Amino acid sequence: MRILVVGGSGLIGSHVVDVLRERGHAATTVARTARPGVDHAVDVGSASTDDLRPLLAGHDGVVYATRTDEQRPLPKPIYPVFRRDNVEPVVRLFTAARQEGLTRGVIMGSYYTYFDRLHPQLRLTARHTYIRCRVEQAREGRAAAGPDLPVAVLELPFVFGRAGDRLPNWAGPLDRWARSRTPLAVPVGGTAVASARSVAEVAVDALEQARGADIPIADENLTWNDMIARIAEAVGRRRRVARLPAGAVRASLRLGGALQALSRKESGVNPTHLADLLLADLFIEPTTGRSLEPALRETFADAPTR
Repeated sequence: MRILVVGGSGLIGSHVVDVLRERGHAATTVARTARPGVDHAVDVGSASTDDLRPLLAGHDGVVYATRTDEQRPLPKPIYPVFRRDNVEPVVRLFTAARQEGLTRGVIMGSYYTYFDRLHPQLRLTARHTYIRCRVEQAREGRAAAGPDLPVAVLELPFVFGRAGDRLPNWAGPLDRWARSRTPLAVPVGGTAVASARSVAEVAVDALEQARGADIPIADENLTWNDMIARIAEAVGRRRRVARLPAGAVRASLRLGGALQALSRKESGVNPTHLADLLLADLFIEPTTGRSLEPALRETFADAPTR
C-alpha cells in the first residue's frame, strides 16, 4: 500500500509512518510546518479539495491524524471554530480521496464518541462542542468518502509516548505537577489509556483490512489515582495520591463554568458538565493487553529516547 499520512510529523502520525514502513508499505507525510521527515508542508485546515487531490493522487489510502485543543477557552460562539478545525478539513480531504479513487482511510478520533454511543443519557453532544464536532467529523467524513472508500474511526483515549520531540499536549503540565511539591489529589473515576505505538498498529491493521468500523482502543484502564501515581513514579517522585471529594469536584467545575460564561467564552469540553466525565470510569473493554509502562516512561523521560 501507499498511504498519505496527514499530521505525519505528530506524535501518532509519526508512529503510523514507522509501522507502515516496517510492514513494507510506502508512507507520504503531510504536515502544516516543514521539518525533516515531512514530504509536503500543507495546511490541510485551509486547503481546498482541488489543492488536496494532487497530494492524494497515486495513493491507496489516507490517515487523518491532526487535532485541536479542546480545552482552550475561546470567545462565544465556538461551534463555528470547532467545526472549521475538526469537521470541514476532513470532509474536503475525503471528498478529494474519493475523487482520486482511494480505497481505505483512517480518522484519529476521540473516545468521547464511543461513550456518546454507550451513554446517551449524558447528552455529550448537546453539552460539549468538541464531542459534537467529533461525531460530525466521523459521520460527514464517511459520507464524503462514499461507499467505496471505507473509513475507520479510531476512538482514542489518553495516548502516551514520544516521537522525537513530540509529546502528548497534556504531558507537560502533568510532568511539572508530578515533579513539584504540590500535593497530588484526584477525583474518583478513571480513563482508558493507550500508547502511540499501539494506536499506530491498530491504524495500519485497519488500513490493511480496509475496515470502515468505529474502533475504540485501550491498552489499559486506569483510575485517576493509578495514572497519577504511575506518572509520579516515572519522574522519580513516588508518593501518595489523595482523593478529592466528588462534591468538591462538581462545585469547583460548576464555578469554573459560571466564570467562563461571564467572560463570554467557551471551551470544547464544557466545565459545567465536565464532572460527569471526570467522576466516571471512562473505560474501554476489551483492552489490547499491551503494557503501557514503556510508553509512560518514554513520555515522562528527561530527554528523548527515540
